[in-house]
Formats: sequence, C-alpha cells, structure tokens
Amino acid sequence: IFAGDRSKEFRARMLGESYTAGGIAHTVEKTRAASDQTLRNNAQSLLNEAYLSGTTTIEIKSGYGLTVNDERRSLEIAQSFTDETTFLGAHVVPVEYKKNPKDYVDLVTGSMLEAVTPFSKWIDVFCDKGAFSVDDARTILKAGMAKGLLPRLHANQLQEGQGVRLGVELDAASVDHVSHLSEKDIEALSTSKTVATLLPGAEFSTRSAYPDVRPLLEASITVALASDCNPGSSYTTNMPFIIAVAVREMHFSPEQALWSATMGGAKALRREDIGHLFEGARANFSILNSDSYIHLAYRPGVNLVEQVWRDGLQIK
Repeated sequence: IFAGDRSKEFRARMLGESYTAGGIAHTVEKTRAASDQTLRNNAQSLLNEAYLSGTTTIEIKSGYGLTVNDERRSLEIAQSFTDETTFLGAHVVPVEYKKNPKDYVDLVTGSMLEAVTPFSKWIDVFCDKGAFSVDDARTILKAGMAKGLLPRLHANQLQEGQGVRLGVELDAASVDHVSHLSEKDIEALSTSKTVATLLPGAEFSTRSAYPDVRPLLEASITVALASDCNPGSSYTTNMPFIIAVAVREMHFSPEQALWSATMGGAKALRREDIGHLFEGARANFSILNSDSYIHLAYRPGVNLVEQVWRDGLQIK
C-alpha cells in the first residue's frame, strides 16, 4: 500500500547519475499525505493489472506509513483486498527516528503492533544493510509471533548476513530476495520448511547482479518467484515478465520458473489450496493463448493470458 511515483529516481539510476530525492523516505512522505481513497484506488489499479496478467492470489504489505495510524490504515485497506496481509512496520527506520532507532523498534513492537494486529496475518522485517539488524529483527518478529502473526523476512538482498538463518530459526514461511547466500545459508534452508523467494524484478530495476537459482535447487530448497511490486525497486505486477527474467537471467528452466511462480508462491504463503489444480483446491487458474507454457518465457512482454479464473469465477 503506497502513494507516489519514483520514476525520476529510476531514470537517474539507469543513467548512472546520483539521486538524492529520498528513496523509501519519499514514498513514506507521499503515503502519509495521501487520503484513504487515494491509497485504495492505487491498490485497486495495481491489483487489476496483476489479475489481467494471470495472478489470482496476492500478498499485500504495509511499510510506507511507519506511524501507528498510517500502518494501521494501510493494513485495513489491504485487508479489504486480500487475506494475505503483512505488517512491515520494520521496513526502514523513518527519518524522525534516525537518531534514536531503538525508540522506533519499541514503537513497532508496542503500540504499532497493537494497532495493526487485527488487520494482519504476517509480520515482516527488512533485515539487511541500512535497515534492521538481526537482533532487532528477532525482537520484532518474536513480538509479532506473540500476538499470533506469522513471520517472514526480507533478507540478504544487499549483502550476505544472518537474516536467512534467522528466518530458519523462527520457522519463517519465506525469506525474500536472498540475492547473496553463503554455504551456511543454503545448508540452513535445505533442512527447513522456509521458502527462498527470488524477486528478479528488483535486480532488473536496479541493474544489480542476478542470483543463480541452481545452488538452491541442487540443495532441494523450495523456491518461489514473486513480483516484489513496489515503487522504488520493482514497479511491476506482471508475473509472466518475472518468469521470463528468471529463465533468462537466473538459470531457471521454464518448468522450474512456472512451478516457483505458482506452487512455490503458495508454499511461501503456507497454502495448500492454491498454486495447483486438484479436487478440493480453489479454482484459481489462467488459460494462455499459446502453444505451450514455455511461451511465457519465450515471448517476453507479450500478454498471453486469455482467461483468468478466481474462486471459480471468470475475472478476465
């Protein structure tokens, strides 16, 4: 849930220019200033895009309000669209707390958590360089778990660290990004139920090095693919595009990418009723206008989705 646009930041990044307009802080400012209706309309527009390109289940996070009221209203809006709502108050430390980050951790684990719990299923932390330490992430996630929220993490996007192993320690459903993994990280994931969710849109949009999925698959780790739709580092809702980039740049086979975008995503939400078709599952599926599912990667940028069905109802 967010407001605003960071296209100027994207342009500067692509041209190799420095850009100091604020990054996440810019989106936080715009989100705080936006009306509930503006936030709702933006979310609905993005959801419509996602549905038209074949998505049937979506997780929506907060994380651009970073005040008690703005995180609460973000999640209340999110809950009107999906059951998969994630409290990401620990996205970054907002500017007003930069000199006292521990006070912000106290806020997140105190009155903010209290306010958002009725509207949240998951709790997430950005555990990486420039965001939250492993110790703070553990504190925040355990506070959420004590309230009945389920843990997940952003981890190891920018550098190797202990975030992935923290996710395994806490039985997180998913660790997202995982662009920089050590042998210890891979070993930990291989003995857990935690899903490694790769987000190729982030590497594409930031011109960063793509992680190689092969070490994860060789270790029999469950891998998911997701859009990471956000205005700063991956402003796309298009999962066929994500599949194409994963095949082209991350060494997925078309079959592996399709599985990771469907069943892998379901496992990252700890869901068994979606992501595949069987008796008793939700009738969520897409029909392609193509000779083969391989065309999702073979014909990047082409919308091959002819029909979309969600809970047994045709929505496209």
